[in-house]
Amino acid sequence: MNTEKNHMNIALRGVFILTIAGLVTKILSAAYRVPYQNIVGDIGFYIYQQVYPFYGMSVVLATSGFPVMISKVMSDLGHGKSEEVRSKILSITMIYLTVFGIALFLLLYIFSNPISDVMGDTKLAPLIKIASLSFIVAPFVSLLRGYFQYEQNMQPTAISQVVEQGFRVSFILISSYLFIQLGYDLYTAGWGALLSSVIGSIAGFFVLLFIWKRNKKNQILHWNKSASIKTRQIVATLIKYSFSFGISSLLLIFIQLVDALNLYALLLHNGMAEELAKVAKGVYDRGQPLIQLGTVVATSFALSLVPAIAQAKMQQNERFIKEKLYISLKLCLVIGAGAAAGLIALIEPVNIMLFKDATGTNVLMVLSGSILFTSICLTMFAVLQGLGYTFVPAVAVVIGVVFKYLGNLILIPEFDVMGAAISSLGAYFIVALVMMVFIKAKGFSFPYLKTIGQIGISIIVMVAILKFGLNFVGSENRIHSTIISLIGVMIGGILYIMVILKMKVFSYSEVQYIPVVKKLFKLKRGT
Repeated sequence: MNTEKNHMNIALRGVFILTIAGLVTKILSAAYRVPYQNIVGDIGFYIYQQVYPFYGMSVVLATSGFPVMISKVMSDLGHGKSEEVRSKILSITMIYLTVFGIALFLLLYIFSNPISDVMGDTKLAPLIKIASLSFIVAPFVSLLRGYFQYEQNMQPTAISQVVEQGFRVSFILISSYLFIQLGYDLYTAGWGALLSSVIGSIAGFFVLLFIWKRNKKNQILHWNKSASIKTRQIVATLIKYSFSFGISSLLLIFIQLVDALNLYALLLHNGMAEELAKVAKGVYDRGQPLIQLGTVVATSFALSLVPAIAQAKMQQNERFIKEKLYISLKLCLVIGAGAAAGLIALIEPVNIMLFKDATGTNVLMVLSGSILFTSICLTMFAVLQGLGYTFVPAVAVVIGVVFKYLGNLILIPEFDVMGAAISSLGAYFIVALVMMVFIKAKGFSFPYLKTIGQIGISIIVMVAILKFGLNFVGSENRIHSTIISLIGVMIGGILYIMVILKMKVFSYSEVQYIPVVKKLFKLKRGT
């Protein structure tokens, strides 16, 4: 019993370390886009965001998709087995990932010109070639992270993520500033930003390699023909988990990729001038860091309950699972809805504060609503994977991406970039709906209508007071907008929390399962 408890404590500590590192890297990933846009402008931001999804795909797979897949494969096929078996699993996984990475590299590199043609901007081809290099690094990074995670050692993954993102963000901002100051064009600045991103990935790999060699893990990677496990079984398991874990981790990237492939091209097809279309796409892309930051805040608390759900699944404690899943979803709804509504209420001063002007405020308002649905999606992905339903999130993502693609084709010709914003919001809603329906079919309950009504009332109170206050102040300049935004966030957050607590959305017993709030309650009672 003590051994099992110690193992669980190690696992929970590892999840905590990984969660903190994930929060830091996600915040950096979203936040650097603001100064980058300020340096290169909307057209420069358009150039970078057009190609970013290709690089982002490799990063997400190497950060969450593939390491989780490798850890799962090692647990399923190698747990309790001989070193020869585990070595063979790891060796075949290395070959599998390398082939996968090289195939994607060649696909992007060779077809960079046709892809840029589809996008409607042939000048993007060299940038796509640079982004393709990241897929050569991704397999090695994934393998090392995945094996460390299998051993419940999350520190190497956490350290490498922070180092990778730190190098990447620093190099992007420095290189873009220097290129612009030296008089280079915006495409060259974008090329430099993507090269900086690849350098960040390489830095993360060398950190992992250093830790790997220091821990003397080299002996685990050698081929063993005598190992009892069949190669076919390993490959079949890798393919299965590649789909389930890989696809579900790429929701936000896939939606961005659809926009990169056809939004600008559709605007040109509608008769919009090239420069205006680039500006419009760059303004639309301002919504990406807003969605990312809002989603990080909304999911951080809810995801902290996932390890407890996974543990209850192992112990077959159905009542505990239902209870914790209900709290996770309620927490996600409360924070996600509050973050989305608060940003919508303050979107004009926030837009000016971050991006210098109020251009595209209405489009960003629609995109801000995505925070609620992306928060539900990412929380449910983790919960369902913890419960063993690994295919459902992947299927939901595929359905959502198809909806997004068709939505762009239908709505952009009619509403320009607003059509793309509506289709993104709809796609995230569809993904969330598919998983909600599945959860309901499995006998798990949603927050009751009473809870949803309480959240709705809390939002109305917060938004009404914020809007009333904004009537007496104007977003005259960036400094003024910054003051309004920061004060508005503080007042809106306090009001929202006060109403949520006043209406007793969470019972005292539910509060005990929310880690940060639980500590605050203990501290309060102690005083």
